[in-house]
Amino acid sequence: MIELPEAVVIARQVTDVLRGRRIAAAVANYSPHKFAWFSGDPAGYDGLLAGKSIGGATGRGACVEIEAEDMLLVISAPLRYHAPGEKLPAKHQLLLRLADGSAVSSTIQMWGGLFCFRRGEQGAFADYSLALERPSPLSDGFDRAYFAGLFDAEAAQLSAKAFLATGQRIPGLGNGVLQDILWTARVHPKRKVAGLSAAEADSLFEAVRSVPRTMVEQGGRDTERDLFGQPGGYRTVLSRNTAGTPCPACGSLIRKEAYLGGSIYYCPRCQAV
Repeated sequence: MIELPEAVVIARQVTDVLRGRRIAAAVANYSPHKFAWFSGDPAGYDGLLAGKSIGGATGRGACVEIEAEDMLLVISAPLRYHAPGEKLPAKHQLLLRLADGSAVSSTIQMWGGLFCFRRGEQGAFADYSLALERPSPLSDGFDRAYFAGLFDAEAAQLSAKAFLATGQRIPGLGNGVLQDILWTARVHPKRKVAGLSAAEADSLFEAVRSVPRTMVEQGGRDTERDLFGQPGGYRTVLSRNTAGTPCPACGSLIRKEAYLGGSIYYCPRCQAV
């Protein structure tokens, strides 16, 4: 699933490649999916979007916000560009056919939101709303004082994974991006936030700031794909691609475990519990 780095990368690609192109037709919910969410009736998306020109796009947390004149599309799922004449996917939850014969599709793998609403309306889900309210770790507003303010009484009872990946305390960070953040900070995913030393908290702050930025600079993670279906250039240290391989820092084998409804990856030596 896309997270903050991919949302920013894809938004930049949409702006560079699609800005100014006109939407000829929009099809939503063509392949019904239990965990695909829409704003209002997806059958009405064509009436809202057909004839509109695509403007700029912005990464908002783990969402791609796309302007289409008086409308906004907010998508928290992979997006793919299809050149004129290219075969389109058989299944999709959103398809935008453009006037020049190209198209953009989104096919949900696990879950995702595909929201279309007029500017100024409340038409999207909580993660997007929080991303509008809270500073991104890529922004200057995400400073040491702000980060320290996240360590409240509730957060202190959480593990490092839960602290980073739940409640959208840090918009766009999920179970994928947090793995390399915690490895960089040398913090185990199961460590309680309350038990972190001042030095460890500082290291975690620096990693939250630096790792997503590096991922964006390198075109997203190698476990995810961009607008053109290409994997990102950032080589993940901890992911499904590296489980069971030597840690690049110490040589210990990277471990994978199930934890809090998903998988965690960690180095048993660099990230002691």
